[in-house]
Amino acid sequence: MSENLVRRLSAAERHMDLPNLRPKDAATLLVLDRSGAGEPRVLMGRRHERHRFMPNMFVFPGGRVDPADSHVPVTGDYHPEVARKLQHAMKGPKTAARARAFTVAAVRETYEEAGVLIGAKSDTPWEGKGDMAAFSQRHLMPDLAPVRLIARAITPPRRPRRFDTRFLAVFADAIADSLPEGTGPSGELSEVQWLPLDAAKQLELPTITLTIIEELQARLAEDPDLDPATPTPYYYWRGKGFVREEV
Repeated sequence: MSENLVRRLSAAERHMDLPNLRPKDAATLLVLDRSGAGEPRVLMGRRHERHRFMPNMFVFPGGRVDPADSHVPVTGDYHPEVARKLQHAMKGPKTAARARAFTVAAVRETYEEAGVLIGAKSDTPWEGKGDMAAFSQRHLMPDLAPVRLIARAITPPRRPRRFDTRFLAVFADAIADSLPEGTGPSGELSEVQWLPLDAAKQLELPTITLTIIEELQARLAEDPDLDPATPTPYYYWRGKGFVREEV
């Protein structure tokens, strides 16, 4: 299966004629609900039609890591294997603060885009800035303990936007609260849905999103509880195509 995923992903990235950019750190969160019968459902949203980048496509909530994300207080600790994988081949300084920032960014974006707050109660007072105020007002902090790494992918060179993205996952019992509107305050996603993984694959998806869903399905078939020690795929461009390394 992995060879087919690499070929498909490589074929989708043939147009590389733009000035090269350094990839920006990014993080995405796959929130998995396994409460019903059958395969788990994943939280996804349709990007608003006004977006210039991937309009109308279904994606997981996520986005770029902001500098402030490394300063947001968190509760819990990563499993040592998760921490190790997050820092594997990290571009720039390998610090615990940078590793924490991936979860903070993914949690922040999940609230901004989907209106879902992932975290745990904390008695430590803190004052969140911007959309993170929604967490501190509820006495919540992002929780590192339940986070698992599903995959990592770096956009190939000479593309209009480049990201070094960690695809993180938590199960739905990590949800602490959600907005009644069913969407987030940013308005980036025009609709948010819980979708069975097979059904999600039938939607209009970026190729990398389809690839991550299929990686997740293969992992859940062998590792339904997402053991942190399970090898994690890492996709990056080398020469004329993607390489899939396991970490």
